[in-house]
Amino acid sequence: MNYILHLLIMIGIYLILAYSLNLVLGFGGLLSLCHAAFYGIGAYTYTLISMHFHLPFVLCIAASVLITGFLAFLVGIPGLKFRGDPFVLVTLGFQVIIFSILYNWVSLTKGPYGIAGIPRPEIFGLKIDSLFSYLGLVWISFLIIGIFFYFIYNSPFGLALKALREDERAAESLGKSAYHYFLYAFAISGAIAAIAGTLYATYVTYIDPTSFTVDESIFQIAILLVGGSGNLLGPAVGTVFMVLLPEALRFLGIPDSIAPNVRQMIYGLILIVLMYFRPQGIVGEFKVR
Repeated sequence: MNYILHLLIMIGIYLILAYSLNLVLGFGGLLSLCHAAFYGIGAYTYTLISMHFHLPFVLCIAASVLITGFLAFLVGIPGLKFRGDPFVLVTLGFQVIIFSILYNWVSLTKGPYGIAGIPRPEIFGLKIDSLFSYLGLVWISFLIIGIFFYFIYNSPFGLALKALREDERAAESLGKSAYHYFLYAFAISGAIAAIAGTLYATYVTYIDPTSFTVDESIFQIAILLVGGSGNLLGPAVGTVFMVLLPEALRFLGIPDSIAPNVRQMIYGLILIVLMYFRPQGIVGEFKVR
């Protein structure tokens, strides 16, 4: 039962990450390789503030969201002056910088040793210290964020992003500033990723830089590539598929000596076949170019 609860909690956390990335990748058509950096900044910001200042959970998570969103805004100011490959390189550079800071600033982040003993959340006197209560916290958070993104996706802002994604010049000729729309979307995306980082940190009660690498960014992109982007259903399908597939492969009865490598090969083959026959994802409406 605990194993199932753990999977449901991780699905909830990755749903938040997928929907936040969907705003940039699915609706804006921008390939960002630094989403794990925002995920990590959120986790570390919450952890450091809560452990050093002992502030309430709500204030710590609010600070984490604001700081991460502001950093995303700052990165977007120069980065979004470019499109295509240059933007990808800017986000990759930021991802590498953040990982290097987390890994090497030992006096602040404990570097490769990580930070242990992260306190569990306490909300209005209610201690979140069991798997059931934490599952409730994660999924309530996701539902609130899901409703938020539903209104964003269907708002003039979301429709403008889709128009810019399809034909930037045509949309700008109608008075839509691509730079400003993309900048705000990038900042919102980073801020929401910080919530997922906070929930992850308080769930596992231990974080280290290896959880927030470029590989993690690529995994989050793969969620949208598999499930589909540019709508509400794709990120959910992709998250469930990508989180549960590796777990399902554990039950193939492969000998332990070769199991990890064989599972990775099967995992990769399934993704390649899926991308070949459904390049827009299982239920996606936008094919990443």
